[in-house]
Amino acid sequence: MPASEQGHAGPLRPHLIFDFGGVLFRWRPADLLARVLPRRIRSGEEAEHWKRQFFQAYQGDWGAFDSGLISAEECRDRIAARTGLSQQEVQAVIEAVPAELMPQQETVAILRALKTAGHRLFFLSNMPEPYARHLEQHHDFLAWFEDGVFSARVKTGKPGLDIFRLALARFGVAAQEALFIDDHVENIQAAAQLGLPALHFTSAARLALDLKGKGLSLPGVSVPDATAGSN
Repeated sequence: MPASEQGHAGPLRPHLIFDFGGVLFRWRPADLLARVLPRRIRSGEEAEHWKRQFFQAYQGDWGAFDSGLISAEECRDRIAARTGLSQQEVQAVIEAVPAELMPQQETVAILRALKTAGHRLFFLSNMPEPYARHLEQHHDFLAWFEDGVFSARVKTGKPGLDIFRLALARFGVAAQEALFIDDHVENIQAAAQLGLPALHFTSAARLALDLKGKGLSLPGVSVPDATAGSN
């Protein structure tokens, strides 16, 4: 590629690799727990406490579920034994996750624009198998992705480096030719170890600005003015 078609941070037409939960799909675990367990959770502080106890920063029991190493039933039993929640309470949370994973329409609009602009789209998501199947069955826009990796199907997850290496090899994409988008700093740091450029997702508006800053076109998407409100 001629130098004039490259930016200082890599090619202007990188292949995009999207995370799902918290990026393309809503994921607010503290709110989810507060909604499902109202007798246990009466404040934001209590919700954050139970988020830490229940999900263990997506390591531990939930991490094993994410990586397809244990079933939903074993995950339920482990969390109940460890936290003191009843099996019924844990089961209710597990069953409520699909409804929580609603598309974030502003990010979907960015995804559509990137597809329209001709970028190759992939995904790399920590996702237990039942939820992966649910997303595939209920959201037609997943067909915009050329390929993707769900952690449960490869028995390993982010931020481990193995899943990044596996995904890049599967996609046939060199790390420096891609751009990874994820909402967890730990995953951004892992990508950096492999020379994979990455953007830390905090909002669709911020993502649009960051992509524009890298020279990417987003047809049909209103990109905020980065100078708005400045003196």
